[in-house]
Amino acid sequence: MNTDSPIYITTTLPYVNADPHIGFALEAVHADVYARIERGRGRAVFFSIGSDEHGQKILNAAEKAGQDVQTYVDSYARKFQTLKQTLNLSNDAFIRTTYPKHIHAAQEMWRRCHARGDIEKRKYRGLYCVGCERFIQEKELVNGLCPDHDTKPETLEEENYFFKLSRYEEALLAYLDKQESIIPEWRRQEAIAFVKEGLQDFSISREKKRLRWGIPVPDDDEQVMYVWFDALVNYISTLDWPDDTECNFKRFWEDGYTVQFAGKDQVRFQSLIWQAMLLSAGIVNTDTVIYHGFITSAGKKMSKSIGNVVNPVEIVDTYGTDALRFFLLFEISPFEDGDFTTLRFHESYTAYLVNGIGNLTSRIMKMAEDNDVEALHCEDNATESVEETLDFKQALNIIWSHIARIDQRITEEEPFKVVKTDTVKGKMLIQNLLIDLHKVAVDLAPFLPETSEKILTAIKENKKPESLFARKEQV
Repeated sequence: MNTDSPIYITTTLPYVNADPHIGFALEAVHADVYARIERGRGRAVFFSIGSDEHGQKILNAAEKAGQDVQTYVDSYARKFQTLKQTLNLSNDAFIRTTYPKHIHAAQEMWRRCHARGDIEKRKYRGLYCVGCERFIQEKELVNGLCPDHDTKPETLEEENYFFKLSRYEEALLAYLDKQESIIPEWRRQEAIAFVKEGLQDFSISREKKRLRWGIPVPDDDEQVMYVWFDALVNYISTLDWPDDTECNFKRFWEDGYTVQFAGKDQVRFQSLIWQAMLLSAGIVNTDTVIYHGFITSAGKKMSKSIGNVVNPVEIVDTYGTDALRFFLLFEISPFEDGDFTTLRFHESYTAYLVNGIGNLTSRIMKMAEDNDVEALHCEDNATESVEETLDFKQALNIIWSHIARIDQRITEEEPFKVVKTDTVKGKMLIQNLLIDLHKVAVDLAPFLPETSEKILTAIKENKKPESLFARKEQV
């Protein structure tokens, strides 16, 4: 990776048929931390999130709610746009698949793939899962049901356009041969295995008489684009491709380094289908796709039907933004599945935030304020071992080990006592603690930006701040 080149960072697009989910909050926070770290290095960053707004599930949900479908997606898109404030995200753009510029880009992608000979119309009969919004093979079923939705797929026969994914097996294997194409490594091996099993051409349109809510297929008034073909184009439509009036596409996609964050169930779509579409359209591939695991609830997969879905907005309303960011980054593995329970969240909040960084900051700043001890000039550079990792849990472990060592020094050196008998020595000990606290605050900036800013402000003003994390009763 050229560490001087501009970098483009993006998440997948959440589907706007329900309130924001903690699983997407995890992905968005991961991408945000990475964007903040790269900006801190002085690198030009373009960070995008957005919303996926077409397809059968959206139409069904709007009809069930008794709303016009555009009104329906507008209301839900606003909820996802407010995550910028809720999660304190630093994204530069929010792309909606109903935006005119996205529709224009999706249709141009279609035209380019069609001109390459990779799109053709066929009659097809197969099993279709409305939840997945795709045809699925019988071998994918578990006891006759879709494994992701526990529903029986319907048998569907219609004439659709197909993308010739099977033509790209060798090209995709060459792309996946690059180690940086997928992180972690076992997901790359998973992608390679998918290709070696043999790739099937897949349907990329639906008959308009059955599904009216979608982007029209160019030069065919009877078909609309399959939601996945449409939605994947967001990664470049947000950069104003194909017109590129601001040169963002050239700067960040063609000449920069591209990083996509996605869930582990997205390997086929992000690293195979999307990359094949790019190859077909003559566009450079994504440099790296980073896959995270799922968040479970008491060991069970989160599901609206079970009623165990966690709303990140409700957590933030009670505990604050940085409390949620901390849990997602520290208690959930960046690559494996992780579990959420209200008890586990509360215990982590109390141990690491209230009794940890919150208490340490209060102790040091009270000593500094009471004894009129100001910090010397401190470096604003993050610790290298914290800066250079995608394992955010490991990075926070490093920071909290620093916090523990500072706490231990206070216990051993007792500067609050020393300053009463030896003012010069006591103030020097407190000043050293301020320097250490400043370093912790700088390291925390990409992860807990609000907390970092509060600590740095307190040090600058030499004033004990209000409690960083208020003690809470367990809900």
